[in-house]
Amino acid sequence: MYAIVRAGGRQEKVSVGDTILINSIKGEAGDSVDLQPILVVDGSTVTSDADKLAKVSVSAEIVGDAKGPKITITRYKNKTGYKRRQGHRQSLTQLKITDIKA
Repeated sequence: MYAIVRAGGRQEKVSVGDTILINSIKGEAGDSVDLQPILVVDGSTVTSDADKLAKVSVSAEIVGDAKGPKITITRYKNKTGYKRRQGHRQSLTQLKITDIKA
């Protein structure tokens, strides 16, 4: 059984026991989080009806915080001496899917 859930502004395919990285959310390690299902596949049946999905719950546990890869931003203009360098690392949250109740 797996589900497509909306998490951190994106859609993720999850099943029980999976660990995913999403954009940072509030909470401490060990806290429980409920995710909104978009589609649920249970063997041969596919559930995408909004009324049936309202009864489905996908719960996850926050494992901890993480950071994404380093992104380097460089700006340069020729013959003017203009150079700028900037870096960024996205804050992420690691979740472990604990239960999918259909």
